[in-house]
Amino acid sequence: MMIAFDDQTRKGGTAAIRSAGRFFMRDDPVHQTLHDVAERLDALDVPYAVVGGMALVAHGYLRTTVGVDVLVDASGLELIHRELPGRGYLPPFQGSKHLRNTRTGVRVEFLVAGQFPGDGQPKPIAFPDPASVATEVDGVRYVTLTTLIELKLASGMTNPGRLKDLAECRS
Repeated sequence: MMIAFDDQTRKGGTAAIRSAGRFFMRDDPVHQTLHDVAERLDALDVPYAVVGGMALVAHGYLRTTVGVDVLVDASGLELIHRELPGRGYLPPFQGSKHLRNTRTGVRVEFLVAGQFPGDGQPKPIAFPDPASVATEVDGVRYVTLTTLIELKLASGMTNPGRLKDLAECRS
């Protein structure tokens, strides 16, 4: 049985401290999953841009995260779910748009262009086409810092459970 990396890390203690140290050394399950999923999306020719915590780190904000968030378009998401399950990735439940790396246990969440951050309700800010907002850092495509801040502000302002997005923008 696969143990979810986020569940394991949130237990705290020595293992969580070691995990954070490995994260900052870029030798941890989250970075391994990031590079693996980026390579697979490149091989499938799926336009993507990493968002969320890993994008913050790529743009110089020091913090840890337990998952990888990836912006794709609807056709890319369809191809991902046709090609990746059973090949090192599985959905956490039937019908989920997200996947989990079966080797590392790290969750990969997919955000879809045209949908809305935060509460998911229509607003002036929507998830953009990943190809139009991607910048490459060390062989991985991330959203630009400007786009990341816009998305984090929209998320934090419309979803009370995402107040940390506002705090990250302020930092």
